[in-house]
Amino acid sequence: MVTGGPALLDAHRARHVAEQVPDPELPMLTLADLGVLRDVEVTVDGTVVASLTPTYSGCPAMAEMRADVAARLRDAGYPRVEIRTVLDPPWTSDWITESGRLKLAEHGIAPPGAAPRGPVSLVLSPTRPAVSCPRCGSADTEETSRFAATSCKALWRCRACREPFEYVKEI
Repeated sequence: MVTGGPALLDAHRARHVAEQVPDPELPMLTLADLGVLRDVEVTVDGTVVASLTPTYSGCPAMAEMRADVAARLRDAGYPRVEIRTVLDPPWTSDWITESGRLKLAEHGIAPPGAAPRGPVSLVLSPTRPAVSCPRCGSADTEETSRFAATSCKALWRCRACREPFEYVKEI
């Protein structure tokens, strides 16, 4: 790892480049907004090491995220790039930045609430979070499908404005 001087500035620049990579499934968010970009460092030999955490185990977008970060860093002039997958601690929807949550809502996708903490109780009946419509703000909404275009989203409909919308699930 690099500790100071021009190398530290180079690490900041590399991080800035990686922070701009859009998420392949939610392109209004960067990987930094989504909270999956964990770290970017430059080693003594000049290799840029970017660490990513998938939103969930087996996330199909992870291969594209890795390739996109590596390509952006190489395009920015870093010939040696390594992408690491970090699984511990696991990603949580709480890592989505406030800016990311605003971008989701601006694009008609309800951002997640707070992720569950501590032991999760076994509930045999269906539980439904309170989800406000990202278009009109009404709390009079209903889930229409537990799964949407990606496994981390659900489909909802607003009873007030009648508009359908996606909702990013708490993880």
